[in-house]
Amino acid sequence: MNYRRLGKTELEISEISLGTWQVGGKWGSGFDDKKADEILNTAIDEGVNFIDTADVYEKGMSETAVGRVVRSRSEKIYVATKCGRQIDPHTSENYTPEALTKYVEDSLQRTGLETLDLVQLHCPPTDVYYRPEIFETFDRLKEQGKVQNLGVSVEKVEEAIKAIQYPNVSTVQIIFNLFRQRPSELFFEEAKKHDVGIITRVPLASGLLTGKFDSNTHFDEEDHRNFNRHGEAFDKGETFAGVDFETGLKAVDELKKLFPNAENLAPIALQWILQFKEISCIIPGASKKEHLLSNTSVYKLPDLSEDKIRQMNAIYDKYIKPQVHQRW
Repeated sequence: MNYRRLGKTELEISEISLGTWQVGGKWGSGFDDKKADEILNTAIDEGVNFIDTADVYEKGMSETAVGRVVRSRSEKIYVATKCGRQIDPHTSENYTPEALTKYVEDSLQRTGLETLDLVQLHCPPTDVYYRPEIFETFDRLKEQGKVQNLGVSVEKVEEAIKAIQYPNVSTVQIIFNLFRQRPSELFFEEAKKHDVGIITRVPLASGLLTGKFDSNTHFDEEDHRNFNRHGEAFDKGETFAGVDFETGLKAVDELKKLFPNAENLAPIALQWILQFKEISCIIPGASKKEHLLSNTSVYKLPDLSEDKIRQMNAIYDKYIKPQVHQRW
């Protein structure tokens, strides 16, 4: 495992870390504590020392599992969670210091931790980024020892750029992958200027970039890849990185021609992300141990050549860029 600095937090974290949206099983299929523990422990065994969760993942069960495993290990594991998505209706007006403080306290209780290494606002409405009192709330929580660092999880580059104007924002979590390249154009440089750590999520475009899907692939009824393709439940960009599924499959077919001997494209897709030195870590998810081991196998691959990277980017330019580039 290799490690990178998480911006102004000064934390040295595993560049392949773990996102836990589906750590207890497939999206929408219910939570399995035994499976969650196996994945989390395997991640730590593989050198992962940064785990990202959220209070809404499986109604808090993901946080509980993360806390349970972290407390059982001797290694120093950094825990990041998120808050705000419980707000219903999810509007700026309903974001209040009191509500966010309560969410943080609830997360502490579920995880059983004395402090949270990182708390991130969880894709709040854009107007929230223009409310200094929301960001100041986390200064109070830091003074109380409940929180060590503040971050934001964003949908749009514009939100990320606004968020890092607040000096107490240490990290930005943003969707970035071969099929979502826009953040690297402006935001990465701005984050570097502000010494903000970049956490990249949805690195495999909801599994598209594994190369395991085809037009006959079936997703469970409660899987967001089934019900949120057009943004029916939350931002469309969270599902397949906003790419139309059939278009994504065409692009992946081209990738397979570039790497004809690769049974699994996932490590290659992660390798492409790691070429960007501004990134602190990637947080691919895993619904079983094999997915986790696939992610960490990136270190077994030869380096991507400049020619391969150029050809991968050409696939993005041809199939993906016209459809999504300016949207997020």
